[in-house]
Amino acid sequence: MFELTFLGTSASAPSVHRGLSSQIISFRDHRFLVDCGEGTQRQILRAGVGFRRLNRVLVTHGHLDHILGLGGLLSTFARWEAMERLEIWAGRWALERIHDLVFGVVLRGNRPQLQVELMPVEPGVIIREDGLTVNAFPVSHRGPDVYGYAFEAKSRRPFLPQKAEALGVPAGPIRKQLVEGRSVTLADGQVIEPDQVLGEDRRGARLVFVGDCGQTEDLVEVCYQADGLVIESTYLEYERDLAEKFGHLTARQAAELARRAEVGQLFLTHLSRRYRERDIAAEAAEIYPEVHVARDFDHFQIRRAE
Repeated sequence: MFELTFLGTSASAPSVHRGLSSQIISFRDHRFLVDCGEGTQRQILRAGVGFRRLNRVLVTHGHLDHILGLGGLLSTFARWEAMERLEIWAGRWALERIHDLVFGVVLRGNRPQLQVELMPVEPGVIIREDGLTVNAFPVSHRGPDVYGYAFEAKSRRPFLPQKAEALGVPAGPIRKQLVEGRSVTLADGQVIEPDQVLGEDRRGARLVFVGDCGQTEDLVEVCYQADGLVIESTYLEYERDLAEKFGHLTARQAAELARRAEVGQLFLTHLSRRYRERDIAAEAAEIYPEVHVARDFDHFQIRRAE
């Protein structure tokens, strides 16, 4: 299961009710800040989610409304000495801008205890640990090195207690060994193999995050049957010409992707102040009913589809 908290859902500039692009994705003890628009650290405080273990930032691209919040966040981390190391993952063009912001402005002339690591993103697996895989994939938007991120929990085989009981497998650590894929020997000398007490393999939960995006044709495969899809929806269909001009999507286009990719839930963000929320929801719902128009501080749980 993933937990998704929206911190900023506005496009380009903040509004009274919406901050700039930022969200936290959590899995077990892992927490990822995805994008960091201006004012993100205050949004974290207002959301009540805290800074603990928030030591990885995944940046979709280098436009200022997605990275300017890194300045304030790093300044706070450096003063508080709240963590020893911070990783910032991004494409190379974005990392150049982030480097200037971090080392040319925020940390210029200082040597804080906080170690900042700039991690270049390439397509493919960037993180694999503790039953979690994070894949980066290219996205079409204005400028080079734009990425989305797919979070996937490890698949597992469910333990079948009825079969275990029929074979005389006692409760306790011995069952855990079988779940971990190890054969066990019972007190009577009988050897039990994992296949005897485990069901068919079930994939883990999958959450796909797409930031700013100009077209979706190349995203169907990476989004296919994701349990959750977060994607921008900057325009409505009647202004599709503007969406194409500036490399963004309409609510209808996002919903069409969700339908073609057969995703579980669709979450729309990066919303323009020019539209009413209910109009965005209505346009998308005509195509894909399982849609949520995200608001700042909305919180969702993303589970594997049964």
